[in-house]
Amino acid sequence: QVQLVESGGGLVQAGGALRLSCAASGSTTSINAFGWHRQAPGIPRELVATIDSSGRTNYADSVKGRFTISRDNAKSTVYLEMNSLKPEDTAVYYCNAYWEFRGLRSNTLNYWGQGTQVTVSS
Repeated sequence: QVQLVESGGGLVQAGGALRLSCAASGSTTSINAFGWHRQAPGIPRELVATIDSSGRTNYADSVKGRFTISRDNAKSTVYLEMNSLKPEDTAVYYCNAYWEFRGLRSNTLNYWGQGTQVTVSS
């Protein structure tokens, strides 16, 4: 099992910045990729960004150029640097850790954090 603990959420004004962190513990050798997802009230959970085992990143169009995902393998931690925040970025942000091989994601080695609230005021 892998446990994920997110931190760094909070309230920020539009145009501001936040940095989310997600620390993995437990059987961390069973994961090699991370993602951040978000869910706003009444809206399905959506992918924000991913970083695979090779460090390749992928972003939702809505956050490209504003958000940066990175990882520290030594700390088993993934980060999401969020800049130029907009009110529409308001959501609960969830960390996701999983095993992937050549772009295929494991259905069993797939873990989620509890989420951290990000609120952007206008």
